[in-house]
Amino acid sequence: MRWVTADSAYGQDNRFRRLLEQSGVGYVLAVPKSQFSVGCSRIEILFAQAPDEAWEKISCGDGAKGPRVYHWAAVRLPAVAEFDYQGEVPHRLRWALARRSISKPDEIAYYLAYTPLQVTVQELVRVAGARWAIEECFQAAKNECGLDLAHAFLAATARRPWGKGAEQVGQPGPSSSQWRRFGDSWQLVVPGPCT
Repeated sequence: MRWVTADSAYGQDNRFRRLLEQSGVGYVLAVPKSQFSVGCSRIEILFAQAPDEAWEKISCGDGAKGPRVYHWAAVRLPAVAEFDYQGEVPHRLRWALARRSISKPDEIAYYLAYTPLQVTVQELVRVAGARWAIEECFQAAKNECGLDLAHAFLAATARRPWGKGAEQVGQPGPSSSQWRRFGDSWQLVVPGPCT
């Protein structure tokens, strides 16, 4: 494994970052704007000081509507002696990155990165952007599964009589199943209205 990318829930965890560093795995991890950064008490303050020419338009990958283009700024951070050196020569770099919306410049996301020496800013942006494909997959799965299951539950419970004696009016008992084979999958059978 060459890279790890994750949201700020993982990125702000310094133990997680140290584990990756000790394993020699590069990362680009989102962090909250309040994240401590070398030289500043907050990462947002570090990027508030960035000159205009530090921001570059870079695509972080294709999205549903084409390339996802943002303004990106990246700054190398000082090396940490106990993790970044082999002998007297550094073998890893530390970075802080910021992604700013072009249409809404107040929307800024922040990242910390730990990389091999020859990495480019474009590579860091690509790794940061790779997380969106995973996020989109999770969101689609939650939407598809969550809404389908909620619909099935509501359909089943809307027609089911509740209260004492419900099982005596033709409704399935607690041991009978409403699952039925439907081709090569399963379908929830909703009982008809009670008469």
